[in-house]
Amino acid sequence: MTYKTIIDCDPGQDDAVGLLLALASPEEIELLGVTTVAGNVPLELTTRNARMMCDLAGRCDMPVFAGCSKPIRRELVTAEAIHGETGINGIDIWDPITPQQAEHAVSYLVDTLTKADDASITLAMMGPLTNLASAIKKAPSIVAKIERIVLMGGAMREGGNRTPSAEFNILVDPEAADLVLNCGCPIIQMGLDVTHQVLSTRERVQRIKGLGNSVAIATAGMLSFFDSFDTKKYSSEGAPLHDPCTIAWLIRPELFVSKRCNVSVETVSDLTAGHTAVDFWHVTDRPANVDWVYEIDADGFYDLLTERLERFGG
Repeated sequence: MTYKTIIDCDPGQDDAVGLLLALASPEEIELLGVTTVAGNVPLELTTRNARMMCDLAGRCDMPVFAGCSKPIRRELVTAEAIHGETGINGIDIWDPITPQQAEHAVSYLVDTLTKADDASITLAMMGPLTNLASAIKKAPSIVAKIERIVLMGGAMREGGNRTPSAEFNILVDPEAADLVLNCGCPIIQMGLDVTHQVLSTRERVQRIKGLGNSVAIATAGMLSFFDSFDTKKYSSEGAPLHDPCTIAWLIRPELFVSKRCNVSVETVSDLTAGHTAVDFWHVTDRPANVDWVYEIDADGFYDLLTERLERFGG
């Protein structure tokens, strides 16, 4: 099955790898466009980084749209301590050939979804949900045009990775996450509970580097830098590779295990802002609004990533 897909992202090494995985998978993902949002680094850098990945993949024709530079109500929180000052430390930076489109990402989402058939567009959300929430606020009718939303964000058993309670993507814009999770679309959500199972061990990174093509070498470079912070933080053999899980689900959903349940976002408390309350055992009467992914075949995921990166040639 081929999904007509828009990717929304804030690259970030893991978003960058997710983009490359999607661009290597045209049989499953008909990528219509890429929208960027401020998150891991400010908007100017996330947009440049997305354009660089299109260059790297030989897809300079891919339309890239810059979106919101800050959350709906809050000041921007970024993550240079993890991703480096460029957002994609681990590779050299260049001025990308892939152009930035003049249209704002929110307008692009509204225009594209408005013109689409009902339930025909899949959205892969790899960063804070500001762009999509803003688009829904601007044109609520677009919800009917969305086939599904596959998003990376939140946590249950793993707690938080930026605060004790909150995963980064949700923490950056809890109000946007609250709106999206309650918009009525089918949502597949994968948080830290599943992404912390997907570790970029030295062996896995070396296997990717050994492919020898420029995309694989760049991927290995980014992962090697990205690993350094989280490996120390978690005392693990490699860093969790979060955002590409959204793309892997579109390609090989059988790699994942999920449960239908309610996920609600804390938007009021200063102490727990961005916390995702996952009603995994149905102990409330809140209606189920997501398929919460909690298990993954990690070896199968890395087999898929390696096989797709090999497609970029020698």
